[in-house]
Amino acid sequence: MFLAINEMKKEKLRYGLVIAVITMVSFLIFILSALALGLANENVSSINSWKTQSVVMSKDANGNLSQSMLTADDLKEYGNDADQSKLALTPAIMKKGDTRDSVMFIGLTKNDRIDKSIKLQSGRKAENSSEIVVSSALKQKGFKLGEKVQLGIQNQSFKIVGFAKNASYNMQPVAYGDINQWAGIKGVQNNFVASGVISDKQISAKNSQLKAFNKADYLNNLPGYSAQNSTFILMIAFLIVISVVIVAIFLYILTIQKMENFAVLRAQGIPARYLVLNTLSQTLLIMLSAVVIGMILALVMSMTIPSQVPMYFDFTLISLAGLGLIVMGALGALIPIRLITKIDPVTVIGG
Repeated sequence: MFLAINEMKKEKLRYGLVIAVITMVSFLIFILSALALGLANENVSSINSWKTQSVVMSKDANGNLSQSMLTADDLKEYGNDADQSKLALTPAIMKKGDTRDSVMFIGLTKNDRIDKSIKLQSGRKAENSSEIVVSSALKQKGFKLGEKVQLGIQNQSFKIVGFAKNASYNMQPVAYGDINQWAGIKGVQNNFVASGVISDKQISAKNSQLKAFNKADYLNNLPGYSAQNSTFILMIAFLIVISVVIVAIFLYILTIQKMENFAVLRAQGIPARYLVLNTLSQTLLIMLSAVVIGMILALVMSMTIPSQVPMYFDFTLISLAGLGLIVMGALGALIPIRLITKIDPVTVIGG
């Protein structure tokens, strides 16, 4: 470690450039991780707030709850337990004058489990069928408490009485309303009463027209959710591999340049083990410095990013990503370490 620190102090520019490159890679990994987590949260924040463990919907809906339509007969064996809630979903356009915005209307039964789980940022919960609670994200788009809006193809006006936290579904802000308004907003016959049943326990399909999904399968069937997560995971994995390659290349070049110095040290009786530990400790110092600086830059940027950008910084995730980078950087040191173990002082100095 003594030799590694003194060498880095002497060659500040050289090692500074190496740290700067790794810093940029780690910074990009942290930003992409935060963006992936933020987008995932935009997809499922409502679902998580409902403490969802299983969902029952129409078997013809292909796992997409907003496409499911169920009749009262389909649901006659559901909704009587405290852990079950009937739910009705449909994409809709919220209109206020010339302002238009896409929302996911979610029809609820007053005072059921999901209705009680809604956390308000401001206002109050709906008390009748002509009132709605909407996502706090819509506040930034000009919607205000007490305003009247229209939803879907209905001409009926709905009054915004509250703004809810963590209210987004499949990248769309949510509008919570009365489940009896769902059919009119969706534009279907009144014999359809809901989209499905959400439970915080495992439930099963009670007839041949229904299909049950656990939470993982339900989320994976959300349009675009799996593809989005897979894309970000692949990008982050490639960046980590790139960081290993960068570390290996830099250390290889630095080791080649110092071969004569290492040969002299070996000829003086310095064991190869000491030189290997020196290179490994130098690598860990480079990676640790770069990761810490990259983490600080990412956290500073998080304070300046507009709220419209769905980024979520989780310290545990960032720490794990940073630890992964340090470990992979240590693996990148294996190539120059192999060179050091094979140094022949006579050949290098004599040559």
